[in-house]
Amino acid sequence: MMTTDMLTAEDLGTVHLIGIGGVGMCGLARLLLTRGIPVTGSELREWPTLAGLRALGGTIHMTHQASNLDGVDTVVYSSAIPADHLEVVEARRRGLRVLHRSEALAAAMVGRRAIAVAGTHGKTTTTSMTTWVLQHASLDPSFVIGGEISEAGSNGHHGTGELFVVEADESDRSFLRYRAYVSIITNIDADHLNTYGDLAGLRAAFAEFAALTAADGFVVTCADNAGTRELAAQARAAGRTVYTYGEAPHANLRMTELVTVGTGTRYLAALDGEPLGEITLPVPGRYLALNSAAAVLTAAKLGVDIDTIVEALAGFPGVRRRFELKGTAGGVRVFDEYAYHPTSMTAALETLRDVAGDGQLIVVFQPYRMYRTRDFQAEIAAALAIADQAVILEVFGPGEHRGPGEGGVALTAAVDLASRHKVFVPIWDDVPREVLRRARRGDVVVTMGAPPISLMGDQLVSALADQAGDGRGDDESGGPGGFGHGVEGPNGSGGSSAEPARPYAPRHAAETPSEPIT
Repeated sequence: MMTTDMLTAEDLGTVHLIGIGGVGMCGLARLLLTRGIPVTGSELREWPTLAGLRALGGTIHMTHQASNLDGVDTVVYSSAIPADHLEVVEARRRGLRVLHRSEALAAAMVGRRAIAVAGTHGKTTTTSMTTWVLQHASLDPSFVIGGEISEAGSNGHHGTGELFVVEADESDRSFLRYRAYVSIITNIDADHLNTYGDLAGLRAAFAEFAALTAADGFVVTCADNAGTRELAAQARAAGRTVYTYGEAPHANLRMTELVTVGTGTRYLAALDGEPLGEITLPVPGRYLALNSAAAVLTAAKLGVDIDTIVEALAGFPGVRRRFELKGTAGGVRVFDEYAYHPTSMTAALETLRDVAGDGQLIVVFQPYRMYRTRDFQAEIAAALAIADQAVILEVFGPGEHRGPGEGGVALTAAVDLASRHKVFVPIWDDVPREVLRRARRGDVVVTMGAPPISLMGDQLVSALADQAGDGRGDDESGGPGGFGHGVEGPNGSGGSSAEPARPYAPRHAAETPSEPIT
């Protein structure tokens, strides 16, 4: 059998993905299907992504069992799948090729010039913006993203061009399997310390990632982040070409006069001292502007003309679960935001605080991973206190043990808000009632955190509409400043879920999305 570093996607034969509905796995499945490679997969929950995979010709088994592997050549698993998962065990017993998701993705990248986007925060949006610009330039890149570009409704595609844009996950070291022509590192912040032990270990992994960049390629880093400034110096010392972006005076792509107006952002850009003009974005906040600067710099260095870049970003439709407007009902706007790390939570909530204006900002937060909630409890609590009111669910941490004094109750107590302005709600069904009790016309509600909370937004819009007596609501999702074009419910349909609301409790690890990235 070939070694994994020799494989191409076509060598994989019929591919079976365990937990195919997870954010990382469904993107890989889309890529393979649009490349003409037969794909099957197994799931235990009807995720919204599955309907699209079936439409592309994928076979989805809504159970885990040995017979799912009949006719399969390669079995792909993610870090969320345990080694004793029955399909992994059966695949090894049959002598099938068994690959981690990152190994299969690396095989698909062979023969292309890869653009790998890494960093603690902003990976999904930066990958999406870069892909969007390259598509607008008619370069038709292949891509696999940890979120869906709203208008495209896709997070994976096999393109005809030579470029391949991929979101590179550092949570489990899998990003070290990629050999990129361009490596983008958005920032380095303490996270995934269960994998790396400490911040020094994390920084060393990012340095290794940069060192794996092709000798004739280049590294792109943020000049405004201490971790990436240090990495840039290391990469240059190792002989790599490094370009930087940000508001820092020494950045290659320098941003000035950055302002957020309503739900949009604009700034002036200059590349190596030469003015490029104004960049406008229909998405709010400094951090999304920084993500766009990475895309501008990368595209410019790849030869895309600035007018094309500016035009593309002005029409960027956003990414689902990144400032995604789910809808408006009873005069209350409901957003969904993926942030779960205190740094990205702070950035998102500060931006939404501005969007709320004179109204209240109400955050509905589901913490993601017990170790992160425990280790960063004070920082997460400080971020939540930016809101006027906080509704906090129990920690989503499949397979993790909750120790004494840990979890949602402890986090709620740590939030510096008056007791009447914060509440711990352990039962999923009770969340809409609690939000209805607090929200008033002109307020902004944001669901934030672990993947399951994304299912709550539509329920809140429907509940607010019922209370106001206005049906589904004002239906502003997907409009200007609304980044949720074609938002689907959990069964692939528009509007609220047809499933009864309930506490989210995966029956098996394969229901758990792989540790995704912002």
